[in-house]
Amino acid sequence: MSEQQAQPQAREERPAQGGRPGGDREQREPRKFRRGGRNKRKKVCYFTVNKITYVDYKELDLLRKFISERGKILPRRVTGTKAKYQRMLTVAIKRARQMALLPYTTE
Repeated sequence: MSEQQAQPQAREERPAQGGRPGGDREQREPRKFRRGGRNKRKKVCYFTVNKITYVDYKELDLLRKFISERGKILPRRVTGTKAKYQRMLTVAIKRARQMALLPYTTE
């Protein structure tokens, strides 16, 4: 074998720019506004605003506000209810469904 093959060739290093966009976060300016143009209003708990301490399964008008058109229970991130009242609401809706006061589905 010859002496030329025994020596590894030196590689040139790449510049530190990176191949993908967004790789240099510290050099970017922070965003000043959100895309979409809308500022979302903070959701408030319906039960604390109206001073409702207990969710009753017989109050069907109240329960229907927290059920979708398909019959699903709306999550907290949609309605803005607190965790305590969301648990009470879920139990009340399930009891009302079991007693046939509310439908399980729309069909």
